Amino acid sequence: MITVREPATCSIASAVHGRRSGRPGHATGGQRNSVTAVIAHQPRTEHRQRLYRVRLEWGVEGIELLAAECAAVVVVDVLSFCTTADIAVGRGAAVLPQRSADPAAAAARGAVQAGDRHGDGPSLRPSSLAGLASGTRLALPSPNGATLCTAARGTELFAGCLRNASAVAAALRGVDGPAGLVPAGERWPDGTMRVAMEDALGAGAIAAALTDRSPEADAAADLFAAARARGLAAVLGGLASGRELIADGFAADIDLAAAHDVSPVAPRMRSDGFLAAP
Repeated sequence: MITVREPATCSIASAVHGRRSGRPGHATGGQRNSVTAVIAHQPRTEHRQRLYRVRLEWGVEGIELLAAECAAVVVVDVLSFCTTADIAVGRGAAVLPQRSADPAAAAARGAVQAGDRHGDGPSLRPSSLAGLASGTRLALPSPNGATLCTAARGTELFAGCLRNASAVAAALRGVDGPAGLVPAGERWPDGTMRVAMEDALGAGAIAAALTDRSPEADAAADLFAAARARGLAAVLGGLASGRELIADGFAADIDLAAAHDVSPVAPRMRSDGFLAAP
């Protein structure tokens, strides 16, 4: 599970001016250390990629950074949240991202709770949505893509993947301001981020359809071009995440995720969840 950093308990200004100490205008030694720690955790200007309209950064830290800087942010989780969301929205459904399954919260919003991948009903598995009815509200939990979506604040939010890369890029061209691409990645058992190359490929597919890219976005576009030349299904199936799905009996989901630009849908977050962008 990805956890969002909690804000500092006191501001930099209050620590600097000693408002919590008995000596107005002076910071204690502990407060000075706290100030140093807070400042050290602020991203450097270079990391904000402000010289470019299209930017890219990874994971929950990336979405926190880019959501504060960009007019629109795209979460990219190819295997499988954003692929599943694309298929659901393409069938006329709405997708409510959840950090973890919460049937009571889903019911309160009139949504169907997605189940386990191995079950018969709708789940995080893209191939489970073949019979999803238009108008369904689907509460879809995911420890990666959906969790990042719940962490985004104050910006337009899209769900991107290989299937809808050009559609999402077209939606971003209509946004007034910079756009951030956020490959979701995964988490190791100790909670640290594991770079998931399939998400870099999905972000690269979107970046490839845009201009004024940062070098980070350029690199992802180059990765996508190389993978496309080799065959996206073969590349996804050979990656660790793809081999995991194949080992669990979900090879069909690889083919669905690898289908580049087959979807005209750009899932956009609204009050009712992800819906097709107008």
